Amino acid sequence: MVNSTAAVRQGRPAAQPLPDFQALKTRQHAAWSSGDYGLIGITLQIVGEQLCEALDLRAGQKVLDVAAGNGNVTLAAARRFCEVTSTDYVPSLLERGRNRAGADGLHIDFKEADAEALPFSDGAFDAVVSTFGVMFTPNQDKAAAELARVCRSGGKIGLANWTPDGFIGQMFKTLGKYLPPPAGAKSPALWGTRTWLIETFGPVAASIAAEPRNFNFRYRSAQHFVDFFKTYYGPMLKAFGALDADKQKSLHADLIALIESLNVATDGTMVVPGEYLEVVIVKK
Repeated sequence: MVNSTAAVRQGRPAAQPLPDFQALKTRQHAAWSSGDYGLIGITLQIVGEQLCEALDLRAGQKVLDVAAGNGNVTLAAARRFCEVTSTDYVPSLLERGRNRAGADGLHIDFKEADAEALPFSDGAFDAVVSTFGVMFTPNQDKAAAELARVCRSGGKIGLANWTPDGFIGQMFKTLGKYLPPPAGAKSPALWGTRTWLIETFGPVAASIAAEPRNFNFRYRSAQHFVDFFKTYYGPMLKAFGALDADKQKSLHADLIALIESLNVATDGTMVVPGEYLEVVIVKK
């Protein structure tokens, strides 16, 4: 079994000085606890369904959803009669997932847990999944090691990660122009690159498949998207809140321009393809 971060860092060059991961985690926890990510998350449900199909989940398999948010993959796996444990470090998001499961009559075990220190034994799950969740952990190597540790030999790790050059990757680059990330912090979009996935999971993987997919963001308009996200999406809400009025206007204009440059709709609405990698890793 994989018992340490070192196991997924094998063969890498010497690391740069590490940032203050605890400070980063505190900051991120505040961001994800603000707004109402549940309203964002429900629009992404199709990604969870597609990931479960890519994993070829079977009834009765034990599945762990890490950084589950309001439970998109959680619910998708439970609909396939898997035994699902759903985890996140934001209790309010787990409660949203719990409410959704109750409405659908699904039995799911919800547990508050840190993706960098999962409270489960080695090899406890047949499949370990995360959609647009674990990629945002401050200590990426540690989180990756935890995914591998709790997955059994021959089991699968399934991920959906935004790519650096896709819409969400570009959106975060735009936010970063106004609020640069802390020194030493790695971009979450690394999880959306084949190179990083192979470097990180290669030592513990029998195979790694990473296929580009698109999720279409469908909103009434570019303005509707920005208003919705800066109200409910914690990272954007916090970004706008940290800026003065002039910089808020400038950021708003940059986001509108980004959306309009990518919008494929011709009827006045917004349809923007958001590229992500659909990842299936089979553990040795």
